[in-house]
Amino acid sequence: MMRWDLSKMAVRGLAATGLVLGAAGAQASTCIGTCGTSGANGVVGLSGSGNSTYQYISTASGVDGAGQIAGVGGSNGSQLTSSVFTAAANDPLTFLFDYVTSDGAGWADYAWAELKTAAGAHVAWLFTARTEPTGDTSPGFGLPSDASTLTPAASAIHSGTQWSPLAESSGACYASGCGNTGWIKSNYTIAAAGSYEVVYGVTNWGDRLYQSGLAFDALAVNGTAVPIAGVPEPATWAMMLIGFGLIGGAMRQRRNTINIRYA
Repeated sequence: MMRWDLSKMAVRGLAATGLVLGAAGAQASTCIGTCGTSGANGVVGLSGSGNSTYQYISTASGVDGAGQIAGVGGSNGSQLTSSVFTAAANDPLTFLFDYVTSDGAGWADYAWAELKTAAGAHVAWLFTARTEPTGDTSPGFGLPSDASTLTPAASAIHSGTQWSPLAESSGACYASGCGNTGWIKSNYTIAAAGSYEVVYGVTNWGDRLYQSGLAFDALAVNGTAVPIAGVPEPATWAMMLIGFGLIGGAMRQRRNTINIRYA
């Protein structure tokens, strides 16, 4: 149990600094707050893309100011930026997402995805989603309109918040509007050739209670996958930390041997 807790602390600590390590050979993505990779979990099953996992971000243990849209506000949250990719004019940019919130009416948490140039300039709000007791959650009220075409077009909330990335709020609900959107496909046509990145964000709004999160999968440009390196799960981190310890021990032993040899 102690190993699990320490490894989660290591993941969150590195994520808060903006460092996310992926699998060997994968390009790094940038995380602020709580980011991870999961298989089918609670109300969020696999996306149907054929992938065995998906990425997520959550307000649970989020960072103050992260995951917000300028001018809208929020309290604490998380955001994940993809690796930089190139696109030609009229290339389709696609991905799937599922917004999950345990915070209901009056406490309108929200999530979003933004397309930026590689230099960080805003291009488009691909989608926004916000806690909504009735009607569609996307686009979120008081938030920018969706630049993408969403399938299905309707995004009414489905009941159920049992999802471990919500931490202590998994299965909980404050007032009406809690639940999940189910997997929705976002399709956006890139107007001009260039280098781009996609940023995903989620934030608590008004308080830090009753968490919300965003699952996303299969980011691709013109059918080619865009790397998003997931955060290793706690057990993986434990193995990595043990490995680092063994390497460090071997280096110390070698150094001691050299000192004795040349003493």
